[in-house]
Formats: sequence, C-alpha cells, structure tokens
Amino acid sequence: MVRRRFIGSAALFGIAGIFGFTKRPKEKPLLHHVFFWLKNPDSEADKQKLISGLQTLKAIPTIREIHIGVLASTEKRDVVDTSWDVSELMFFDDEAGQKIYQDHPIHQAFVKNCSPLWQKVLVYDAIDV
Repeated sequence: MVRRRFIGSAALFGIAGIFGFTKRPKEKPLLHHVFFWLKNPDSEADKQKLISGLQTLKAIPTIREIHIGVLASTEKRDVVDTSWDVSELMFFDDEAGQKIYQDHPIHQAFVKNCSPLWQKVLVYDAIDV
C-alpha cells in the first residue's frame, strides 16, 4: 500500500514537472560586478581594509554569492584592463534583491567606512540571458 502511494505520488510529481506546474516563474539573476581603484594603490594596508570591508557584505541575505578578487597574473593583452586594484562580483536572484542590498545598513556602513580608500569605482550590472 505504501509503495503504491509512493509510486502514484512520484508519477504525479513527474507529470507536474513535465508541464511546469512545480516550477515558479523566476526573474533572471542579476550580476553586480564592481571595480575599485585605491587612492594609495601601493598601500597593502588600504587594500586589506577594503577587502575586509567587502567581506562584511556577505551578511546581507539577498547576496547569493560573492567573490572578492585582486588582479590575476595572467597574460598581458590589449583587451585586459589591469588598472584596478580590488573587485567584487555578486550574484542576486533578481533586481529586487540587488535593491535591498543597495539600501541595506551593512552596505551603507561599508560605503561610509571604505569610500575614503578609493579614488574611483566602476560598476557593471548585468541580467542573465
């Protein structure tokens, strides 16, 4: 009896999955890539302070993934920009999640505490295709 119920339920969920009844419509993921140019690019202390500040952003619940990076020592080519010092790449479920991040007190504190470290910030936001 239990086996029949299991098989019946499995078949029902399988059919529902085929027709899309179990899938919720979802917005396309948003990628938020930020590049920072330090005021004092030779200061390892400033770089580490910025990296530490970026790591505090991990506590914001709408961030699905965050990657913090520095320049890789890859081949130098004309198409590769090596002028920046620190970057962060964040993944959000949608634009609403990114808006929550922008207004979140942790992000606001990061900007207040770390903005004196940078001379330039460049942001690239992209929607998954």
